[in-house]
Amino acid sequence: MIKLKIIVAGAKNVGKTSLIRRYVSGKFDINTLSTIGVDFMTKNMNVSGQDVHLSIWDFAGEEKFRSLFPGYLSGASGALILYDMTSRSSFNELDEWMNLIDSASGKISKLLIGSKSDLSDQKEVNEEDGKNFQASNKIDHFIECSSKSGQNVEKIFDLLTESILKSSLKKCPHCGETIAKELFFCTYCGRKLIA
Repeated sequence: MIKLKIIVAGAKNVGKTSLIRRYVSGKFDINTLSTIGVDFMTKNMNVSGQDVHLSIWDFAGEEKFRSLFPGYLSGASGALILYDMTSRSSFNELDEWMNLIDSASGKISKLLIGSKSDLSDQKEVNEEDGKNFQASNKIDHFIECSSKSGQNVEKIFDLLTESILKSSLKKCPHCGETIAKELFFCTYCGRKLIA
């Protein structure tokens, strides 16, 4: 089983905890409290025939916790970066979150998420703004979702996991097993890999 650490980042009250809980438990709780510091949940999944264990780290969006954020990025394979489509200020904070992620983790797979799509009548950030931010920051994917309705929740984790696997894994030409790209010898058959 492949183990991946996913970081979920974004301003306070953008719906990070609701997204994770909806994905892991399939439920939405209108009374979700803000995360204090950091929390995490896990879920097993299968993507492209690979069994994957996700550790999903939910980081508080409050300013007072941001200095701790880079320490939790260690070993992360990917990041979900959220903004609330009904809050222009949460969108305006994306540059800060991107800087924190890029400076602490190097090149990891990222997905930009416009949350609360069920509140389209209150929208302050349009889809084009999200797509432009994605393109200008070289983020792998952009998607809008609703944790309340469940719209695109599964797809978010599938897209990010597929992106991580594509960028970090390869098949051994000798035995066909999936291994990390940076290896020189297969961990299954022990044979030398072609560079």
